Parts: sequence; C-alpha cells; structure tokens
Amino acid sequence: MSTCPTFPRSYCLLLVAALLASSSKSASATADRRSLIANGLGMTPPMGWNSWNHFHCDIDENMIKATADGLVSSGLARLGYVYVNIDDCWAEKTRDCKGNLRPKKSTFPSGIKAVADYVHSKGLKLGIYSDAGFYTCSKTQPGSLGYEKQDAQTFASWGIDYLKYDNCFNDGSRPTVRYPVMTRALMKTGRPIYISLCEWGDLHPAEWGFNVGNSWRTTNDISDTWESMISKADENEVYAHLARPGGWNDPDMLEVGNGGMTENEYVVHFSLWAISKSPLLLGFDVANATATRAVAHIVGNEEVIRINQDPLGVQAKKVRMMGSREIWAGPISGYRFVVMLLNRADTGDDDTVTAYWDDVGIPPNSVVEVRDVWEHKTLGRAVAGNISATMPPRSCKLYILKPVG
Repeated sequence: MSTCPTFPRSYCLLLVAALLASSSKSASATADRRSLIANGLGMTPPMGWNSWNHFHCDIDENMIKATADGLVSSGLARLGYVYVNIDDCWAEKTRDCKGNLRPKKSTFPSGIKAVADYVHSKGLKLGIYSDAGFYTCSKTQPGSLGYEKQDAQTFASWGIDYLKYDNCFNDGSRPTVRYPVMTRALMKTGRPIYISLCEWGDLHPAEWGFNVGNSWRTTNDISDTWESMISKADENEVYAHLARPGGWNDPDMLEVGNGGMTENEYVVHFSLWAISKSPLLLGFDVANATATRAVAHIVGNEEVIRINQDPLGVQAKKVRMMGSREIWAGPISGYRFVVMLLNRADTGDDDTVTAYWDDVGIPPNSVVEVRDVWEHKTLGRAVAGNISATMPPRSCKLYILKPVG
C-alpha cells in the first residue's frame, strides 16, 4: 500500500528510488546477507575516532585510554562518538607458538583485552585493525589471511566491537573471495562486531559490500589537504544510491583538526561527510583538550551530526554543477531535505550559488522553511522558489528545507 499520496510526487520518487536500491538484491543475495552480516549494526553511520590519521604507528595503550577519556570529558561521546579504533602497528611481528596474534609488549603491555575493558568502562567501544593479506599495510604485524577463524575468535575474546579490515600484501585473489571468510568467522563468534571493509574501492566494494560488511571504503587513503578531501567526496558520491542503513559508503576518516586545511575547508569536509552518510571517525588528537576545543564547533555541531545520523539513511548527491558552483541534496526524515551550496573554486572573489526547488526535488511553487545548520538559525520568513548564498572560495552553506505550503 503506497504512503505517497500525502506527499508531493517528487519527494516520493526520491524515496521510491532509495527503496528500490535497497531491495535490488536477488533472493540468493538476501540469503547471503542473513548468513554473513546479519549483525544488526550500522543502522546509522558509525561515529568515533581512529588512530591512523594523526599518530600512524606511534600508538600505545596509554594514548588509547587517554583518547577514551578525552571523548568523554569533551562531551563528544555524548554526541555519538563512541568507537575508539586502534589502527595498524598494535601487534608483534610474529604470532605466538599457537598461531595467535600478540599485542606488542613495548606498547600494549597490559594486552588488548585490558584496553577494551577500560574503554568499555567509559561507556565506549573498542575497534581493532587487521588485513585480508599476509601482512598489514605497515608490514610490522601479521595479516589475517589464512587465520580468519583464529583471529576472529581472538578479537571476540578480547571484547572487540569494530574491525577495520585492510587489503595489503594479499595472495592476489579477489577481495570478493577473501573478505567474506573473515565476515563468516566474525559472525560465528556470536559477538556483534562492526565490519569496516578497507578495500580502497579497487573492485567497487559498494556493489558487493552490503553482504559482507557494514561499511566499505570507496576511495584510497585521504590526506589532510583540500585536494585530497574534495576528490574523495567526488569518488564517493558515484555510489550514493548503494548506501543504506546497515551498509555505508566510506570515503575514509576525518582530517578535521589535523592542521592541513583552513577552517572553511574543514567545515566543507565535515558537511560533505555528514550529508554523504559517511562514517564520522575523528582523526585528530582527542586527548589534547586544546586541540579538541579548537574544532569542537565543527565536529560537535549537533545539527550536522543529526543529518548524518538521520534514520532515513539516504546519501545526498550532486544535483547540479555550474563550474565551481555545486548543489548537493538529498531527502531526510520528516519530509525534509538537506541542501549544501558549495563554492569549490580554489581562488577568486566571493561567488553566489543558487539552489532551485526543482534541483532539490521540491515542487517549484512550494513555500519552504529554511534552517541554516551552521548558523543555528531559521530564516525569519518562508522562502519560495530557490535559495542563494554568496561565499568565498572553498566554503559552503548547509541548510535543511521543510516545505510548509
């Protein structure tokens, strides 16, 4: 039975397209999902922190605990940043005599389970890193290829809540063969563990990842530059129709706060990740209170976070491009739309970007209530036909539109 008659046809068409994308798998694929990744996780994109972007291999158990403390004391945990994810370089170079992974004694002397217990005591979740190859990407620790069942049991026994699973130094077989082995092994442990496929977008994991993981990398690694960030957003947008609750496109972790971009550029970065329903994994030194305060108004913007966590789970797309002026838009719950006006010019004068209602999917004659989520204010009058903003290069405006007449 259709629920569309009470809404304008354009909004319904967007919802129908999203539903068709989420139901396009065959019956056999549905059965695979039940047997592989029916873990009930990732109904909204994950939020938390990952060690790699800021620390790379320079990690230890005290820093991980301090990060958990920082997420709580800063209030970021309350906003949903609950995963504390240890990336590469946490293990010894060789397994023990029984083939088990060993935490590095020099940096994790208490063991990973003790770290997990500490993180859990703060009301947070712990993530770990491995690789669908013989070695991890740093080549400082073993990968899980051939040891999937054993490693999955180890992770579960430690109380791991999230696995980032990389793709380095593999045997040349297709990731569609290697990745499901770990997924099955994790499912058989009986512990719910979020599965993040870090396959770099090589074999278009957005097209098959929903049966194997809760999110999948659509791009190679990000770096803390405008050029890297904006290119990752472009690459990720291609697969927008394949994201939905339980499985998200991942253009890599956030660089906000690491110092390589301007404040306006970081606002664009966070806005794009939010409307793209991307995982929001912080990458700066959260244990540093000064660093956290400097970017709290960006990563702690609750209105932007709510867009990312919206239960409808539809990823926004570019709906119009006019040279360096772009409009990104998508539906969110409550018969509303998120709209981003982006001036992605590198240099030059301020420029005006205009979004027309029919670009967004709103009937052209509608009157719309406009909420500016970075300014935290609703425009004093309802708006008809379009909305415009003038802004400098490499900056954006982000609105929620609600038709009211």
